[in-house]
Parts: sequence; structure tokens; C-alpha cells
Amino acid sequence: MASLPSSSQLLVESLRIAYGTVEVVHDLALTLTRGDIACLLGPSGCGKTTVLRAIAGFERVAGGAISIHGVQVASPTLHRAPEQRRVGMVFQDFALFPHLSVADNVAFGLRGLPRQARAERVDDMLGLVGLAAHATKFPHQLSGGQQQRVALARALAPDPELLLLDEPFSSLDVDLRSRLAGELRDILKRRGITAILVTHDQQEAFAMADKIGVMEAGRLLQWDSAYNLYHRPASRFVADFIGQGAFLPGRVRGEREVDTEMGVLRSAAPFECCGDCPHCLPDGRVDVLLRPDDVIHDDAAPLRAEVLARCFRGADFLYTLRLASGHTVLSLVPSHHNHAIGEWIGVRLQADHVVAFRHPDGAPEGRVPTAHVVAA
Repeated sequence: MASLPSSSQLLVESLRIAYGTVEVVHDLALTLTRGDIACLLGPSGCGKTTVLRAIAGFERVAGGAISIHGVQVASPTLHRAPEQRRVGMVFQDFALFPHLSVADNVAFGLRGLPRQARAERVDDMLGLVGLAAHATKFPHQLSGGQQQRVALARALAPDPELLLLDEPFSSLDVDLRSRLAGELRDILKRRGITAILVTHDQQEAFAMADKIGVMEAGRLLQWDSAYNLYHRPASRFVADFIGQGAFLPGRVRGEREVDTEMGVLRSAAPFECCGDCPHCLPDGRVDVLLRPDDVIHDDAAPLRAEVLARCFRGADFLYTLRLASGHTVLSLVPSHHNHAIGEWIGVRLQADHVVAFRHPDGAPEGRVPTAHVVAA
């Protein structure tokens, strides 16, 4: 096995996990360096929580290896118990002890320390999460957000090498989730703590993580920044799963141009459809991914689209629009442009990043390779 670089906290190599004869995680690999905050993101049942549990030591691995801070903790022939991995865990339901005070909950994992050192560590952790004034309260006397902070303080108290968070905000309301995600990121960054989060909520992942891994059916499809996942998805699944958007058919006009119903998109450099061809074949069929911010409402534009649906979001509307061909696109429009369903409005393209995927009927020999088109 490869040795773990001194700056790295987590190395997962060719990880496979199976339940009986059914393999649920396939050949997954990732690395976290010290201070990284990462996220495994995907739909329910994709295997993300299983990976987290394997890192924590709650699941055995069928293949590959897991190393934490230079020490291998899991392989098909090795399984270190969770308490031997120096991993902190924040569970979905917080798992606080209802009969213990806030201070005693935080101190639970510090029983090996002398009393004075334990008390000082508890005070430090409660100060870190802003709960110093609540040390003597019990969990039922706290709000959901405060309980989440207690769970975080308890996980950080033993000074773990790695912090694991399993859907830590799922039981909280939307506004509180967003605020706590930002607060938690600030705490982890101030302390230089390495962490990996599991969630199905994209906004949580975007608010928290430096790197995000999108999973589907037990496979890690892309390990990248939120920006690249949104603007440069590596597969059609990632493009569909991350953010909002619609696919519009197009035809390749050359190695730098693709023609769509809404106009010609020009690439700053030749784009590739697959690893073994220099560029898409002229006249090849592609599906172009358009995000809501790529489709601009413009009353002066000659191209018209019918409003099929609209979602008021305060500062803006998200319109679902039908083009003359019947294809639909999404458009994000300032809320003072209040159009009725059935109304025809002017639209134009303004796409800084355009991603296209070869249409199945346009791919040679039945393949479905991808093409990335970045507008000039």
C-alpha cells in the first residue's frame, strides 16, 4: 500500500464494501490533507454513509485499504476498532445522553484525563461552540441547534485526527441548517480540523466543503470543488444531480462551435467528446446543459419562450420556459419581472460555461462520451 503523506489525514485506496455477495461500494479512492473539509454527496442509497461508517470502523472492508494519519486502520485482513482510530463522529440524531448535563456529555470521552485537565478541556470546547453559559443544562433544555453544537463539542473534545459528520443538520429546519453549516466550517477552519461530511443536501455541501465527491450506486463519479462540479461536471449524472438545469439538443458545427435552437455557442478551445478522438465529429448530435443563469430574460430579444411555470423566490423568479420546438429551459429572472403563466417573453443565451454531452444517437458504436464546451 502507498504510504500516507505527512500532510494527509485520510487515504482511501480502492475501497470495496460488500454485504454478503452484494458489493455496495466499488473501487472508491480519495485523499484528504490536513485541514481539508470534504463531503460525500449523493442520493439516498448511493453508499455515502456506508463509506463514512467504514472510515469510522463500524463496517469491515472487502477490498482496498483505509489509512488515517499515516496508520492503516482497515483492509480485508485488518480492522482496528473505532476507539483505536482517533476519529470523532457526529451522528444524524446527535446521540446525546439525556441524563447527563451538557458538560458531562462533552466530558464523556475524556475519562482518561485527570479531573482538572478534563474540566479545562470541557470549558474550552463549550467556549468554542458558544455554549459556555449552558454547561449545567440537560439536552432537553436546549434547542436543536444547541444540541448539534454539544454533539460537535463532544466529538472534538478528545482531539481526533479526523472528524466524521453523518447528515448532522438533517433534523434541523432549513434556515438553521444553512447558518450552522457556515458556523461549523468556521470552527473547523480555525482549529485546522480535517473533516468529512455525508449529506444529500447540495447547499450544505457547498457551504461546508472544500472538496465534494458525488456518488451514485456505490461509485465515486467526481471528486472536485463545488465550482467545477457545477460548471464542469464529468458525467451526465453529475450534471443532472448538481444544481438545476435543462438539456437542449445541439449540432456540432466544428471543433469550436455547437449550434442550438437558442443560438451558436463558441468555445475558446477545441473541445473533446471522448479520450480517443481529438474533437467531436462535425454535425454530431449533442445535448447542451443550460443552467438557469445561462438563459437571460430580455424583452428586446427576437427569440421568444412561453412561461410554463414559475417559482417566486423573493429576489427572483425561477421560470420554466417552453421554446417554439417544445423543448424546455429554466431561467432565473429578477422578481420585478413578473410574468404570467402562458405569457411569451424574450430570452437570449449568456453562457460563460457550457457543458455538452454527446447524444446517444450521435455517438459512434453506441458509446455515450462527453464533451465540455467552454464559451469564449
